[in-house]
Amino acid sequence: MIPDYKNEYMPHNSRFIKVVFKWRLLIAIIFALTILYLGSCKKKDPLTGEQITLAAQYFEANILNRNFVVDSAYENGIDITARFARDTFILYKNTLEDGPMKGFNADSVYTGSWHTSEDYGKLNIQINQPALLNRYVFFNRDWRFIEKNIPVMKISPWGSLALTKVYMRRL
Repeated sequence: MIPDYKNEYMPHNSRFIKVVFKWRLLIAIIFALTILYLGSCKKKDPLTGEQITLAAQYFEANILNRNFVVDSAYENGIDITARFARDTFILYKNTLEDGPMKGFNADSVYTGSWHTSEDYGKLNIQINQPALLNRYVFFNRDWRFIEKNIPVMKISPWGSLALTKVYMRRL
């Protein structure tokens, strides 16, 4: 009697099992692609329901609601760091692209607002309350990020090649 090798490896005569066994490679590929697709879904903003990009996630995790101090500030190449030696700045989150901000030191608190471009390359700062001191006028402009290599954030005026720049360190 000749052994039946078909039934030795596949003892069940179930049609479903035979189809699965025959197409196992294709089924494994489809399963793997499904897992990759589902794993690549982006995080959504709970306020707007929009998908949050990696840049937005980085901005939220490392810049928003964090204390920053000025490590160095230059206006047209002149070191003005001493003006901000005791100041701390915080950008608070309203949405991922705007919100209130606060600058404070031992003597006083200054408030304003900020907003950023969709790609987080541009940052607009407006400090306006209480009556603006001369030293804070320096911050009221559009800034571009030179680096967001936290703990140091480096910014310079948007659209300007002047030697004006600020390095802020996160506490």
